[in-house]
Formats: sequence, C-alpha cells, structure tokens
Amino acid sequence: MSDFQDKVVIITGAGGGVGKQHALEFARRGAKVVINDLGGSGDGTGSGDAADLVVDEIKAAGGEAIANKASVSDKAGAKSIVDDAVAAYGTVDILVNNAGILRDKSFKNMTLDDWDIVMDVHLNGTAYVTHAAWPIMYEKKYGRVVFTSSTSGIYGNFGQANYGAAKMGMVGLMNVLSQEGRSKNIMVNTLAPSAATRLIATIPGRQDLDVDNPPPEAHPKLVTPAVILMCAEDAPTNKIIQAGNGRFSCAGVFNNEDIELGVDATYETLLEHKDELLDMSAATEGWTFRQKRAAEMAAQKES
Repeated sequence: MSDFQDKVVIITGAGGGVGKQHALEFARRGAKVVINDLGGSGDGTGSGDAADLVVDEIKAAGGEAIANKASVSDKAGAKSIVDDAVAAYGTVDILVNNAGILRDKSFKNMTLDDWDIVMDVHLNGTAYVTHAAWPIMYEKKYGRVVFTSSTSGIYGNFGQANYGAAKMGMVGLMNVLSQEGRSKNIMVNTLAPSAATRLIATIPGRQDLDVDNPPPEAHPKLVTPAVILMCAEDAPTNKIIQAGNGRFSCAGVFNNEDIELGVDATYETLLEHKDELLDMSAATEGWTFRQKRAAEMAAQKES
C-alpha cells in the first residue's frame, strides 16, 4: 500500500512545471489532489485554465483531483484552497507550497511594486495557505508541509533580490514551524529545485529554453522524488533538500565555535581573532550547535 493512498494533497502552482509533476506523481500513488493554479503568466498577471487541464490529465489516468484557481497571495483565496480540499475530500494531509512568479531586475532598478508582489506570492502566499491548513493538521496530529525555496535565496543570484529574500524567508518559516509541529507529527521541510520551467525561461539569456520539450536531464519530474520523500510516513523535518538534474543534496545553516572574549570585548580584541572568527572549516550544523550551547548554559546554571 502506498504511503499516499487516499491522502489529500494540496499543491499550489500545479498547472505546469514542477508543481504539475508533483501532482501527477501523488495521483499515481493513490492520493486525492487539489490542483491550485491561477493560470497566469510568469510575472503573475492574467489567468487561465491550467489547473483544469492537469485535473483532466489525472482523471484520464484514473486518479482523483479537483481544481482551484485562487491566488495564494490573497488571504481569502488562499483559504479557499484549503476549504475546497475539505469540502471535496474531508481533510488535508499534505501541502506542497509551489506557486511562484518572477519579476527579475537588479535591486537598483527594481520597483517596490515588483518587490511587493514577489514577496506576496512566494512568502506571504506560502504562509497564508499553510496557516489555513495548519489547524487541521494540528488537530488530527498528522501533516506534511513542503516549502519551495531556491538556491537564489540560499546562495544568492544577481537580479533576484525580491525572489531570493522571499525564498530564504521560507527557510526561516520552516525552522520555526518544524519545531511547533514536531509534537503533532507535522513534518515541515523545504525544497530547492532546479529544472527547465517557464519561469526559468523568463530569465534574460534563457528565453530560448523549450519548456514544452525540456532536456531530459533538466525535466521537472526529476525534482519530484525529493518531495515524495519529504511527504512520506517516515519523512524528515527541518531539512532543505536540493533536487534537480538527477542530483540530490541537503543544505543547512552551520556555526563555528564561539570565540570567548568576555565582557571586555572590543573591536580591537575581536580583530586579533578575525581569521579564527571567519574560519568555517570545522563548523557544525546550526541546530546541533544550538543544542550544544543550550546544554552548556544549563550545566553552568546548575553548577
């Protein structure tokens, strides 16, 4: 029996690209899928029937799916996605936040409207839909939530200040919700995908990308195995998984050891340790570091 048989899965931005591939795979594994997609262009304007087309494809293959065409950036629209899932299937088990747009420009040339709309769709939209689904998962003590980040946020990418900031914001949201959801069996993880999609084709220099016939090594379906892993019964939590081109890896936040300078610390004394401060060669994963520091502080109090 599949981990996903009869599970109710919401996927935002599932009218094409990686979102569509996630939807097809969940449906193939027996899930009931809510296909959300506004059907707009890569910059977030307009609307269309992309969600309906994916629903038709799933049903033609013998699966179950419904369409929702609301914008995740609208609070009421975001809630309607979850409401439609509950009305059709009674609950929500899995939420994959995938919807996104691009408004790429260097920060100097970027308008604040372009900043706002990208933040609204990516970061706020992700929070809005998750906020609507969270009480259901919390009450039933089961949930799997995926945020879709990007290497543009984790590592940076020229001309994507708005997109990168929103994508890295998702990592912060994951860090908190993975703690709040852990005791209720809600596992929260973040995906950083790489694939040939229509959004990538809007980037200057990439307009000749044939997204209808992507190179096999860059096909969006190669991202989906990571999402399946993050939503399985034995899913991890608080992980950033990078996926694309048949390659998979984890990214994380790391800390090096403290430099103890005491209460008399000054710029001059810190400068003497500059190389040591900036040396990350022996750094450990941030969460492990925090646990270690908390244990040390607790031991100091007891003594």
